[in-house]
Amino acid sequence: MIAKTAILHPDGKKRCHWPGTDPLYVAYHDEEWGVPEFDDRALFEKLLLDGFQAGLSWITILRKRDNFRAAFDGFDPEKMARYKPKKIESLMQDTGIVRNRMKIESAVKSAQSWIAIQEREGFSHFLWKHLDGRPQQNKPRTSKDIPAETELSKKISKELRKEGFNFVGPTIVYAFMQATGFVNDHLVDCFRHDEVRKLGAKR
Repeated sequence: MIAKTAILHPDGKKRCHWPGTDPLYVAYHDEEWGVPEFDDRALFEKLLLDGFQAGLSWITILRKRDNFRAAFDGFDPEKMARYKPKKIESLMQDTGIVRNRMKIESAVKSAQSWIAIQEREGFSHFLWKHLDGRPQQNKPRTSKDIPAETELSKKISKELRKEGFNFVGPTIVYAFMQATGFVNDHLVDCFRHDEVRKLGAKR
């Protein structure tokens, strides 16, 4: 694997290599990726979308995200947990989302699991307690410094599966952790690295 470094864009800012020049992807990189997320529902949404990404690229899911939100009632776990077979079939006919029956049925089951966790301790706490609520600040210089999974992602993956979640393997969980700011994996030369670090320090 070739080690990829930060790329200088026409606006004079250095960014991680992965969003390329796609405007939607660049905006996601600049505004969302790596920002510490503590909202219970928002974490649920992102975890499910990462699950839907399995076998696909994130930009594919990102382009369909608004469609997913409309199809799944804004990823409201309370509503999703009550989905009946008729709703599942309607989702299978929705060309705006990823029509994978196993993933759709898993999302409903995950909503039920989310409710149980939420009532017991709060979904955000369930996840963030592993880091005492403090984002982990990494300092990757190239893409080779960024792992696909870690011991922590393996641990969280195991716990999520125990609670009834599916499509939450260690690699998916680590991608989720990167996106929601559990870890700061912006390359050190990327302009967002320090900005995200400061957001974590405020927390």
